[in-house]
Amino acid sequence: MSLPNGFKILAGGTYLDVYSVENNIKERQLFTERFAGVWNIGYTFNRIELTIDYTGNVYSPMRLPLLNDLDPRRAYSPWWSIQNIQLTKKIGSNMEMYGGIKNLLNWTPNNGNPFIISRSHDPFDKEVAFGPDGQALSTPNNPYALTFDPTYVYGPNQGIRGFLGFRYIFNE
Repeated sequence: MSLPNGFKILAGGTYLDVYSVENNIKERQLFTERFAGVWNIGYTFNRIELTIDYTGNVYSPMRLPLLNDLDPRRAYSPWWSIQNIQLTKKIGSNMEMYGGIKNLLNWTPNNGNPFIISRSHDPFDKEVAFGPDGQALSTPNNPYALTFDPTYVYGPNQGIRGFLGFRYIFNE
């Protein structure tokens, strides 16, 4: 929706039903949310040639990879959202200055998890004890019987941050 007074709203959503079937067992695929949505709400102050945009996206829970039954990380992500705000000021006929904040909610996947990358301090599993079957064993140094695993990361790794820039528009 775009109104003549400079106000606009854009929104969209996607429903996903992604799964695999193995041995007649249906299972949601890893890293696949059931719902994803995006939006943009903007307003242009025509007299002062200033535009404000509030944008974002939202994701429903997705199944995440766990290494074993002792793994303390969440099996499913929470609902999460990345939201941004930007101001753009027109300067003359072909210059713009813009700035804003990204990830207003300061959300990263480690919120609510004890860690994201398991055994990041031991990437070659030198301090991991393995059983005769090749599986990691629970030890005082490794109570969750984990190995190094970076596959759990599913969202942004940067929290809230600001930005500022200039844009020059070349006219033909």
